[in-house]
Amino acid sequence: MQQMSQSVPFLPRPAALDGKMVGDVGFDPLGFSGKYDIKWLRESELKHGRVCMLASLGYIVQEFVHLPFEATSNPVGSEAFYQVPAGGLWQIFAAIGAIEHFSHNFKMSGSTMFSDGRTPGNFGFDPLGFGKNPQARARYELAELKNGRLAMLGFSGMIHGSFITGKGPINALLTLDWHQKFN
Repeated sequence: MQQMSQSVPFLPRPAALDGKMVGDVGFDPLGFSGKYDIKWLRESELKHGRVCMLASLGYIVQEFVHLPFEATSNPVGSEAFYQVPAGGLWQIFAAIGAIEHFSHNFKMSGSTMFSDGRTPGNFGFDPLGFGKNPQARARYELAELKNGRLAMLGFSGMIHGSFITGKGPINALLTLDWHQKFN
């Protein structure tokens, strides 16, 4: 009998999610692990989590700290995006693409990205030596994964809250009418 998923007990555990990776509890209701390399999926999850951890902080800080220019004075991130000229956005996208390609040695597919034995999310950058102790490293990897998952949800909530209210997250909380009645 096939083992059931730890995270969704009424679904079978996907074969690729065997519990060997940190934070693996068998959650894959859409079956991506059967179609794509699990290491490539984990790399993507870590990268998106890291970006959203920075984005969550930046989205909150943007309400209070600005550069002294008219183009950078909007405290609402969802509106400030549209104040950036198209040429500036293309420069940002090109820089991100160059960083992606150089950091992966131009190996961008799931079949080639880990051909050199690199583990997902590990670029060899550990200046403080947190990864020297294997137990501590596993604990830090799990913390990063869980915080990244939370940041992805949190940033999604903040950006959609700005779409709805037209305010930044802190301003929306401070000006919220707790007794508002909806008809």
